[in-house]
Amino acid sequence: MTIGKCVNSLMVVLLALIPVQSQGEIIPVETRSNALVLEVNNQKDVTVAYLGKKLSDPSEYAQIARQYRQAGDYTGLYQSAYTPAGSRNLLEPAIAVTHADGNTSLDLRCVSHTIKAVDDNVSLLTIQLKDPVYPFEVTLFYKSYAKEDVIEQWSEIRHQETGNVTLHQFASANLNLKADAFWLTHFHGDWAKEMQPEETRLTHGIKTLDTKLGTRTNLFQPSVFMLSLDQPASEDHGTVLFGGLAWSGNFRIDLEMDPQDNLRILAGMNHYASDYSLPANQTFSTPPFWFVVSHHGQGEASRKLHAWARDYKLLDGNGQRLTLLNNWEATYFNFDEKKLFELFKDTRKLGVDLFLLDDGWFANKYPRNNDKAGLGDWQPNRKKLPNGVASLVKEATTNGVKFGIWVEPEMVNPKSELYETHPDWVIRQPNRPEHYFRNQLVLDLSNPEVQDFVFNVVNRLFGENPDLAYIKFDCNAVIYNAYSAHLNKQSHLYIEYVRGLYHVLKRLRDEYPVVPMMLCSGGGGRVDYAALQYFTEFWPSDNTDPLERIFMQWEYAYFYPAISMSCHVTNWGRQSIKFKTDVAMQGKLGFDIVISELGDKDLAFCQDAVKNYNDLKDVIWHGDQYRLVDPKHHAMAAAMTVNDTKTRAVMFNYLVNTRYDQKSRTPITLKGLDPAKKYTVKEINLYPGTRSRITSSQPYSGDFLMTVGLNPQLDSSRQSVVLVVTAL
Repeated sequence: MTIGKCVNSLMVVLLALIPVQSQGEIIPVETRSNALVLEVNNQKDVTVAYLGKKLSDPSEYAQIARQYRQAGDYTGLYQSAYTPAGSRNLLEPAIAVTHADGNTSLDLRCVSHTIKAVDDNVSLLTIQLKDPVYPFEVTLFYKSYAKEDVIEQWSEIRHQETGNVTLHQFASANLNLKADAFWLTHFHGDWAKEMQPEETRLTHGIKTLDTKLGTRTNLFQPSVFMLSLDQPASEDHGTVLFGGLAWSGNFRIDLEMDPQDNLRILAGMNHYASDYSLPANQTFSTPPFWFVVSHHGQGEASRKLHAWARDYKLLDGNGQRLTLLNNWEATYFNFDEKKLFELFKDTRKLGVDLFLLDDGWFANKYPRNNDKAGLGDWQPNRKKLPNGVASLVKEATTNGVKFGIWVEPEMVNPKSELYETHPDWVIRQPNRPEHYFRNQLVLDLSNPEVQDFVFNVVNRLFGENPDLAYIKFDCNAVIYNAYSAHLNKQSHLYIEYVRGLYHVLKRLRDEYPVVPMMLCSGGGGRVDYAALQYFTEFWPSDNTDPLERIFMQWEYAYFYPAISMSCHVTNWGRQSIKFKTDVAMQGKLGFDIVISELGDKDLAFCQDAVKNYNDLKDVIWHGDQYRLVDPKHHAMAAAMTVNDTKTRAVMFNYLVNTRYDQKSRTPITLKGLDPAKKYTVKEINLYPGTRSRITSSQPYSGDFLMTVGLNPQLDSSRQSVVLVVTAL
């Protein structure tokens, strides 16, 4: 460790010990720009004293609380860092329990805290809370990432009582914020309508964001949100908090305006139908709630979050990805070995890295010829694939491309051998009629035998096909009639299902640490930063109409970096192949089209676009993203990504309104460049036979491009324009 690193670590420890004569102790959690300040009073209550810009003099954090003259706090717990139920509290609790003796009260007092420097960028604060009456304790964790201004918060609950304690509520985080007003941007949707934003001013009461679907839990309500303080934040102005829960099951986020007009945020696993019986000396861990605060608008918050995700949360976030051709829209369930062999040749002709075989390759007694049968029976279908998957891997390799395959191992069709053999493995109420989502049910991953089965579906594929290069891991059903034949406590099912899923995914990653895997769930139904630790990318939506994708990708990109977002060119939409490809190039490019049916010019365009993408993908995947023109408020969308040396950038421009005479009338100011550098701007992805209207030989200063701007000259004949900005 260098001297500088030692000094940083020492400062972290010293900051935790700032004495305060009247309040007790001040515990700051500092990042590069911000501070979350916790206060331990003389009664050993832990409260949130401040969340905002970091002060240059840490000793002044102790003066913050006394500057407020708000309404009285009748409880002393309005600002609690982890609010217990049943004692003094009058607001929404972070934790509620029934003790082994039936008592429902809880009081949590600080007994100790420690700060550890994980490395020169990451620190971990732990605060131990105990009930003065019962042998019951909670440990709070605050993990801070200095450079990225991100903080993760979670809790661990344990006890030494004589019997089981029932946990009724068990939040990961309990934040408190002060501002004149609070504006919430959250998201809703459904299949093919993911990530629809809504912004509203929060008023007194509780606004709840939650899901109770069990699996595919982000289908209606994603677990990410933005919170603007004082006034709605814009791309470059205002104070804004981005937050989300790293949990792939039912979640709940409560935003409560308290009697002092402050805002409380409680986030964690949803306690709906999930009372948890905790034995003595066992630990109940909650998932991390993460947040980042920016004082310069949504764009800065987004870039900080992307950097954090690539470095810490996304599998191989700073690495490479494969560009693929998928067969789904080319064949659906109707294919055989011969047809697939021809598609391998198309994959090579297109110039991409990998061919992905989608649904329909398995099951024999109940062949997978539609989505009504076969799911759960993961043997290659002998009629379609007489030589198994191995012949496909071999033939793809012969054609110079890699081979990947689709699985959905958590689910089962009632019309399957697995269902007939193991009905006890299926989540279903034994005395109620079954209710299906996409003709399927969910397997019970709380059961270790089912965990082994799901693991072995993938493990067997790799064992039989060592050169298998990619897995698309799907999850299309939600949980109806929740009941586990394995569990004694049915209220544990929603939680233990997700823990079982993570156990399987960890086993897969321990065995196959570098194989790319797509997180798919009928679209973005499962994307979060817990699942993404096991996956290289996710599927945002089954809706691949490029116009719709512009809007969806815009919203997803606030929270997830481009390298994680699978964007495919498909038959959805009536737009040109150029428009579709230009839109898909904003993320991890893929194709789902029939190459043999493309005209000569369309094929030539796609081949050239793949070459351009290969040249630019490092900038797109690892650069800083800047949103320039918001499609929600304008007739066009524009965004750009800049590499870390500010020597290269890619600017994507799309016309989203094709009514009469819609076009880019004024220049668009660029962002993220070096004002002192000179740049050229070149249009790429030109359709064969067309010319660019952009003069590529004209040099511009970064100052000019970021002050005056550049007009991409979008109109009805040029509905998408991709520009490469290169420093001279």
